[in-house]
Amino acid sequence: MIQKYPSVLLEEAVNEFAKLPGIGRKTALRLVLHMLRQDIRSVESFSSAILTLKQDVKYCKSCYNISDDDICPICANLSRDKSTVCVVENIKEVMAIENTSQFKGLYHVLGGIISPIDGIGPNDLQIDSLVQRVSQGGINEIILALSTTMEGDTTNFYIYKKLAPFNVKISMIARGISIGDEIEYADEVTLGRSIINRTLFNESFNL
Repeated sequence: MIQKYPSVLLEEAVNEFAKLPGIGRKTALRLVLHMLRQDIRSVESFSSAILTLKQDVKYCKSCYNISDDDICPICANLSRDKSTVCVVENIKEVMAIENTSQFKGLYHVLGGIISPIDGIGPNDLQIDSLVQRVSQGGINEIILALSTTMEGDTTNFYIYKKLAPFNVKISMIARGISIGDEIEYADEVTLGRSIINRTLFNESFNL
């Protein structure tokens, strides 16, 4: 049944909220009605935060993590182990791993994983920049910390092959993360142990 709205402006606002991932039209309507009940300053603050985010957010020139500056706080931290780089899909995985307090190295954010069905290929990701980063030297280990899905494993293998010419240890998080699980939803204890008990990539896949 098609929902009828008493206002075109209301309907347009619902349409925009409904474009957000995981937001259906009923939830979008609740959010819009909530915003209508707020004072104008609160709504302006909300709108300003979103607009400023889009206009001013940066991506770290080293690891491609979201940042307020050209270099993110993690890469700028002199106490981090710059010889170990953890490869993740996006910022959500960075946040999840950081919450474990078990990893002291740096990150490399791919911006996604290889997924032909979604039209995402290697050239759409920050894989070439990872290869260039390794080629510059100073990195002893690459930890592949992608989700344990078919797409994640495909991306792991592609990166492994691209980095094969370099003298760098390639490991992957231990399979304490269940097959098919997304990294961001793993509990901190399990994720932390998976980082600590990581295994060599070629041993995990018998290469």
